[in-house]
Amino acid sequence: MPEHVQERKPKISASRKLMLKSLMVAKAKEELEQEMIVKEEEKQKYLAERAPPLNMNGLSLAQLQALCRELHAKTDVVDEERYDIEAKVMLNTREIKDLNIKVLDLRGKFKRPNLRRVRVSADAILRSLLGSKHKVSMDLRANLKSVKKEDTEKKRPVEDSDWRKNVEAMSGMEGRKKMFDAAKGSAQ
Repeated sequence: MPEHVQERKPKISASRKLMLKSLMVAKAKEELEQEMIVKEEEKQKYLAERAPPLNMNGLSLAQLQALCRELHAKTDVVDEERYDIEAKVMLNTREIKDLNIKVLDLRGKFKRPNLRRVRVSADAILRSLLGSKHKVSMDLRANLKSVKKEDTEKKRPVEDSDWRKNVEAMSGMEGRKKMFDAAKGSAQ
């Protein structure tokens, strides 16, 4: 194996990837809406075939009672089927949970995956929140106060005196008294 393995650079920039992901999400959303419309149409067709509209005009009381009994019997059959299907679904979900637990037990202790740090700019966050149609640019440095470097250097006086003279002046009790007086004067 070669010792110097070069890391492959991504062929697509991060902003381009983000834009493509947002476009894919938008396309998936459109397809989901179309699928829901198609399902609703199929449901209406199925209901029209299975349950035609009732024609109760000109029926006598006995015929209306017979019709009600017939409809009641049909709803009982449908309720029984629905209850059976719900029981099967609950049984299957319980079985799926048990199998998932067994799989996790067989695999051993669950290890958390290492998470990658993602750097996203403020513009990208706003674009993702507001959508790709809105052009938003945020300059965070525009409102910052500018500081001149020259002003900070002028405030601090620099002494070019000999350091030995300063040490001799501060030595002994005289020097300590001067330091005490200087500290006392700056505190007031």
